[in-house]
Amino acid sequence: MEVFFLCSLSPLLLITFFIIICVSLATIFNRNNKLYKSNNSNNNLPPGKMGLPYIGESLEFLNSGRKGFPEKFIYDRMAKYSSQVFKTAILGEPTVVVCGAIANKFLFSNENKLVQAWWPDSVNKIFPSSTQTSSKEEAKKMRKLLPNFLKPEALMRYVGMMDSIAQKHFESGWEGKQQVTVFALAKRFTFSVACKVFLSIEDSQHVAKLAVPFDALASGIISVPIDLPGTPFNRAIKASKFIRKELIAIIKQRKTELAAAAASSTTPAHHHHQDILSHMLLATDENGQHMSELDVADKILGLLIGGHDTASAAITFIVKYLAELPHIYKQVLNEQMEIAKRKGEGEKLLNWEDIQKMKYSWNVACEVMRLAPPLQGSFREALNDFVFSGFTIPKGWKLYWSVNSTHRNPECFVEPEKFDPTRFQGRGPAPYTYVPFGGGPRMCPGKEYARLEILVFIHNIVRRFSWLQILPHEKIIVDPLPMPAHGLPVRLFPR
Repeated sequence: MEVFFLCSLSPLLLITFFIIICVSLATIFNRNNKLYKSNNSNNNLPPGKMGLPYIGESLEFLNSGRKGFPEKFIYDRMAKYSSQVFKTAILGEPTVVVCGAIANKFLFSNENKLVQAWWPDSVNKIFPSSTQTSSKEEAKKMRKLLPNFLKPEALMRYVGMMDSIAQKHFESGWEGKQQVTVFALAKRFTFSVACKVFLSIEDSQHVAKLAVPFDALASGIISVPIDLPGTPFNRAIKASKFIRKELIAIIKQRKTELAAAAASSTTPAHHHHQDILSHMLLATDENGQHMSELDVADKILGLLIGGHDTASAAITFIVKYLAELPHIYKQVLNEQMEIAKRKGEGEKLLNWEDIQKMKYSWNVACEVMRLAPPLQGSFREALNDFVFSGFTIPKGWKLYWSVNSTHRNPECFVEPEKFDPTRFQGRGPAPYTYVPFGGGPRMCPGKEYARLEILVFIHNIVRRFSWLQILPHEKIIVDPLPMPAHGLPVRLFPR
């Protein structure tokens, strides 16, 4: 879900709408002008500069991602101002960037005490909750609702289902092909899994119908909020309306089925009554009220995005690193072949015990997410004035924490640029240094779910193929997730 915080601009948007961007950001700044001026008079602010009027340092922040080095914005300023904290202005907001394990611990342990989650206004426009509560309140509700579905005990029943989807996915999208583009296929796989787990949708045509608008929605979630034809923001709003309409139809159908099942004690419970959609429709709040259809649609919408976008980015980079590091690929293959060999006669699908044996493969995935984290960081908002690292953070200012301030920091990881899965053996990295899923109360609730689908994918791909990158020096961009510029085309060699 924290994917909402990733920031990006397309080159076309930067060029074509530069003046409109300035005006748009000026509007945002004018709204916060009093806050900005009064707090800028505070002499105890962290070091740093606020950048250009209205725009701040947004363009450098976004462009460092587009150039493939999102950490550059952070490290340049850590070197210039402070290794722990500096001020800037991003997305029209006065912002303090906090860096390092100490900052991560401080931020994560003060959730809803000193800081709270913050989204740009564009998120509320794309996700207009039917109850008109803020996205912050919606996120709190979701965090209460999700653990029952995404804890290991509940996930056990998904392993075979994910493996079945993976087998069909490789049969239809990979086998018999000399060359494929990995990122597009990874997105197809994770979206198919999300549709099945959350909605019990299996029909490939139905999944495909939803997948295209979901891409448009994900690309526009964090973009300059200019609602003009052709902008990512405009496309995202249109996609959101289309998907919501589709979801409402699915919800109405499911409500009919649930009512029929409740009315007839002889009607067997259908398997999809165990999915998240059914749970949401049956759940009541403290006053005994059910969620409205629009409310459920909004929540499912957010889940579908959070449930597949970051995992597809992680899978893509795992394929990339395994292509570049044959000795690592060989060890992953050995582990997966050993698991396949030990399965009983007639056991065609993976189970929970198989997943627990994939220790080396998961260490490899963790190291990939250290070097190419799907989430670059996220925003918080100061609830009151407070002091961090000797500097005052004023109430209302935004805080940004960056994954790369620890992931590529030699103080946290020896030889940080070296690919070394053994970092995750034993007790693993020091607390608050490895944070691809965030931490504290806002630790990504889908961490175990992501682990399952990533390992199921690894098992299926290495047993079928080895592969070579067609573009060995393919540029990486962050738009809004990290991705190879051409989608990682590879040449396949069946095993």
